[in-house]
Amino acid sequence: MGDQQVSLENNAQARNLFINHLLEDLQALELLVKKDLLEKGVTRIGAEQEFCLINEHYRPSNQAAAVLEDVQDEHFTTELAKYNLEINLDPILFEGNCFEEMESQLLELLEKAKKSSAKFEERVLLTGILPTISMDELSLEYMTENPRYLALNTLMRKARGGNFRMSFMGADELSIVHDSVMFEACNTSFQMHLQIQPDDFESAYNWAQAISGPVLAVCVNSPLLLGKELWNETRIALFQQSIDTRKVSKAHITKQARVSFGNSWEKGNIVDYFKKQLSSYRILLTKEIEQHALEELEAGRIPKLKALNLQNGTIYRWNRPCYGVLNGKPHLRIENRYIPSGPTARDEIANFAFWAGLMQGRPKEYDNLPEQMEFEEAKSNFVRAARYGNETCLNWMGKSIPASELILNELLPLAAAGLQKMGLAQDSIDKYLGIIRNRCQKQTGSQWMIKNFRHLKKKHKTDDAIVALTQAIYENQQDETPVHQWPETHQFEAFETKAGNVGHIMTTTLITADSLDSAKLTLEFMHWNKIHHLPVVDNKERLVGIITYSHLRQFWDEIHDNSSELLAQDIMVKEVIVAKPSTPIKDAIELMKEKEIGCLPVVQNGYLVGIITTKDLENIKSV
Repeated sequence: MGDQQVSLENNAQARNLFINHLLEDLQALELLVKKDLLEKGVTRIGAEQEFCLINEHYRPSNQAAAVLEDVQDEHFTTELAKYNLEINLDPILFEGNCFEEMESQLLELLEKAKKSSAKFEERVLLTGILPTISMDELSLEYMTENPRYLALNTLMRKARGGNFRMSFMGADELSIVHDSVMFEACNTSFQMHLQIQPDDFESAYNWAQAISGPVLAVCVNSPLLLGKELWNETRIALFQQSIDTRKVSKAHITKQARVSFGNSWEKGNIVDYFKKQLSSYRILLTKEIEQHALEELEAGRIPKLKALNLQNGTIYRWNRPCYGVLNGKPHLRIENRYIPSGPTARDEIANFAFWAGLMQGRPKEYDNLPEQMEFEEAKSNFVRAARYGNETCLNWMGKSIPASELILNELLPLAAAGLQKMGLAQDSIDKYLGIIRNRCQKQTGSQWMIKNFRHLKKKHKTDDAIVALTQAIYENQQDETPVHQWPETHQFEAFETKAGNVGHIMTTTLITADSLDSAKLTLEFMHWNKIHHLPVVDNKERLVGIITYSHLRQFWDEIHDNSSELLAQDIMVKEVIVAKPSTPIKDAIELMKEKEIGCLPVVQNGYLVGIITTKDLENIKSV
C-alpha cells in the first residue's frame, strides 16, 4: 500500500531534507544488518488484492470512493482509478493451513466489498485487465482524488517530457499516445509478499527472478486491452510503458525503466541492493519526515525507514524487495508484483501456493544462480511468458523446454517439497497445486478468454463481444470454480447489446483517403470495400473532410474523365458533422435524423478514431 502523504513541491530545501533522511535510512539499515537485528527464523506471507468495480452493464464504475466509505474496513484502500479498490490481507505465518486461512479472509473481505457495491448497483470483478475499459475511463476524470496519484502523474509527465507513447503487438496491434499515467489503472494484480531470511537475500532474490517466467506462464489472465487481443499477460508491457519516464535520446545510454525486471543477477545484501537502486533512479516524490532513523536506533527503537520505503515505492520491480516492521521487529520480504488478479480467489491462492512453495523448495545447487543460468535467459523467459503464456518455450538451466512440461515435471515437485518443508498438510498441497497442474493441462485464464473472445466476435460487434465476455467472467467467478473448469460462452450467442455510447458501436478498422489522393482512387476505394462513406484525413490522421457516395454524383463525369486532376480535397465535404466516443447513441441517432446524414465520423482530440453508419444502428433496439 503506497504512502498517501507525499509532496511534489519544487522546494530545494525540502528536497534536500528528504534526501538526507533517505541517506540516513540507508545508514540505519546498514546498522540493522551489521547488528543482526533483522528478523530471522520466521517466515510470513501476505497479499494485496486489487479488484475492479463494474456497473450493471459490466463497464467500469466510478463509485470506488462511495464503496470505500460504506465498507468501513481498514483492510481496504484506494487505487489509481475510481473503478478500482485494494484489499490488504493480514500477514500470517507460513505454516499449517495458512493458505486456507488466507483464502477465507480474502473471500470474507470480497463479500464485504460486494455488499457495499450492491448498495450503489455496482459489482466486484477480479480480472487482470477489465476488458470493457475504454478511452473514456482513461481520462483524468476517472483518477481517484488523492494527492499521491496527482503527484505521480504530474512528476512522471514532467520526467517524461510530454505524453506517454505505448505500442503493443500480439494477434492485434495497438499504438497509443496518452497524456496521463491512467493506463496504469487498467492493471489489476494480486501482489504476493513472502518474508525472507536476511542472510539469504542474494540467493532468494535471484531464485525469485529465475522462476518468474514459468510462474507467470501458468498464471496469465490479461490478453485484452481496448478490444484488442495482445499479449497473454498484457499487463507486463502495459505497466512498463504506461509510466515510463525515460526520454527518447539520440545517445546510446541504457536507462532502466521504472517498471523493470532488472539487468543482472543481484550481488550482496539488501543494503547493496538499495544503494544500486538509489543510484539508478531519480527521486520523484518527497514527504516531510519528523523522525530520524539513526536517532530511533540509538534510542533502542526500530526505525520504519519512511524515506527509503517511499523511494522504493516509486521503483516498480516485478520482484520488489521490501523492508518492513511488524510487531516491533524489522524484516525483509519479496513482493511478487507480476501476478494478475483473478480469474477467481481460489486461482489466486493456488498461484501463491505455487510461487511460495517454489521459493521454499529451492534446491541447494541453485543457491548460486549465476553459475547455473544466464540472467538474460531468466529475463527473456519472463517476456516470452508474458507474450505467449503456457504455450511458450523457456530456457531452463541450459535446456529449451515447453513451459507446461517444465512446470509439470520439475517445478511442481519442487513447490510440493517447499510446502512440505513449511509443514503444510498433503491435502492442502494437493488441492492448490492440483489447480496449477490442471491449468497446465487444460487452460489458463488467458486461453479461456482468447478462445471465447474469438468465438463471440464471430457473432457480435467487438464491444458486445467484450461485454458478453466480461459478463461470463463475472458469472463464472461467483461459485469460485477454478478457471481450468470454466465452460465456453455459448449462452451469449443471443446476447442483447448493452452499448450506450458511440464509442461502443463505432467501427475502428477504417478505410480512409488522404486529402491529396486522386478523386478516381477514392471512388475505387469505395467500390472495392463496398462502403458509401469515406473519411478524408491529413498526414497526422486528423479528420479534414468526408466523401459520400451521394455527394460524388455531382462530380461523376469529371471523375471518370481520364484527364481529370480532381483530388479528394476537391470533392470532399469540408464541414463535417462529427461525434465523440462519449456521445450517447440516442444523441447520435437524433443528430443523424436531424441532419439527414447516413454516417458520423467519430473524433477524439481532433483525430479520427472511428465511424458509425446507419448499418451500425440496425441492432440498437433501445438506448
